[in-house]
Amino acid sequence: MNQFIGTYECKIDDKGRLKVPSSLLKQMATFADATFIVKRSVFQDCLEVYPPNAWDKVMSKINKLNRFVKKNADFIRLFTAGVKMVEFDNAGRIQISKDLMQFAMLKKEIVITSAGEIFEIWDKDAYEKVIYSSEIDFATLAEDVMGSLNMDEDVS
Repeated sequence: MNQFIGTYECKIDDKGRLKVPSSLLKQMATFADATFIVKRSVFQDCLEVYPPNAWDKVMSKINKLNRFVKKNADFIRLFTAGVKMVEFDNAGRIQISKDLMQFAMLKKEIVITSAGEIFEIWDKDAYEKVIYSSEIDFATLAEDVMGSLNMDEDVS
């Protein structure tokens, strides 16, 4: 399983073109397909970028939901709202659509940060606000989420 590593400060232009840092492009090269999926995050005002294999795993779970249950249909609709497929151009840029730029409130300065098998795209100010406001509670969060795991066991 491929995992992304790193946090990068970048710029996005008024047309939504985002130049991806070369070190992140090298990590992306491990994926045979040059197409990635961009969607709105569920919990934060940022975008999530999935390589095809990670997206397929998520959608495999979602496609098992019974669409004749209203809350399932509502969830699927909201989860997939605004989903776009993006490809890299010859300059190593991806195009972020206007609706996704508005959702994540992307301005000129942005942050791309790894999140396991996906990466996130944030407005720089929003990212710093979330990171610094969460810093104090991180020890408690880490203990709650990871404290009961036996680190020698597989968590999947």
